[in-house]
Amino acid sequence: MKVYRQYFKRTLDIVAATAGLLVTSPILLLTILLLLPFNHGQVFFTQVRPGLHEKLFKVIKFKTLNDNTDENGQLLPDKDRLTFLGKVIRTTSIDELPQLVNVLLGDMSLIGPRPLLVEYLPLYNQQQHKRHLVRPGITGWAQVNGRNLVNWPQRFEMDVWYVENVSFLLDLKIIYLTVVNIITAKGIRGEGAVTMKKFKGNLK
Repeated sequence: MKVYRQYFKRTLDIVAATAGLLVTSPILLLTILLLLPFNHGQVFFTQVRPGLHEKLFKVIKFKTLNDNTDENGQLLPDKDRLTFLGKVIRTTSIDELPQLVNVLLGDMSLIGPRPLLVEYLPLYNQQQHKRHLVRPGITGWAQVNGRNLVNWPQRFEMDVWYVENVSFLLDLKIIYLTVVNIITAKGIRGEGAVTMKKFKGNLK
């Protein structure tokens, strides 16, 4: 496990991300062309997230929400800003494809705990911080076991379990289950939201 994580996982990430970008390049180009008129030329969404050892980096995704605001200039809730095209892109997980660039840059891995918001860092307990002992992934053990339908404690438990059990065979299993979930659009929405509700801390 340790040998795979330290020496082979990164090599496989580079090879797979390069191949992934080449294979999906027609989808990437088409998505860019479709998003241009929907988002007033803003195709990509970037946001600072914590990665390996909580080092900050900018995650890259396709922009699926518009920038509509209320009368006070505050952004509307996500469910009111999700465009039709954005919904399609999320359902098919196409919005995650630009993160292959993050993989090539070394910020992310194909498989690992999802990179979450920086504001969550002080809310983690000691065990939950372990999720940052590996590179964050485009997909991961929590994503193929409920994704946005599991609660935060369960999600963090699965993230830490992956960190403690990472292996080549486990990564292959996650890739297979990810493909199945994409086909079935399983677990994309959290209950009562278009995505997962925000983490409020372990005592809230």
